[in-house]
Amino acid sequence: MLARVMERSSHDLSLPQYRILSLVARGDERATVLAGRLALTKPTVSAIVDALVERGALERHAVAGDRRSTQLVITPAGRDALAASEAAMAAEVGRLLDQLEHRDVVLDALAELDGIVRSEWHERVAARLTQEPER
Repeated sequence: MLARVMERSSHDLSLPQYRILSLVARGDERATVLAGRLALTKPTVSAIVDALVERGALERHAVAGDRRSTQLVITPAGRDALAASEAAMAAEVGRLLDQLEHRDVVLDALAELDGIVRSEWHERVAARLTQEPER
């Protein structure tokens, strides 16, 4: 339900478009990486990327030495759309939080949960790095 509220608050981007733009802006440049991170099929990611390219939010660039691969790059228009969506979502979350009787308790619990999730993420990354063979 919260995902629907967030998507409705961001009139310009769908939630999948937002998620892809966000990941590309952070440095994930290949559709196969995006599909894995978002647990989406490659055709689904391709369709979303096609729509974002068509509206000028993303560009596809050739990868030197690999004719089959393309690198995804966020454009200034894509960054603007991402920033506008984030601002709209933050405003909507703020509006919802303002309705809570114990807003501070919820914010403290969310901050604690964020710390737990980040800690577990770092542990998973560290475990993966120790398992990867050296090149």
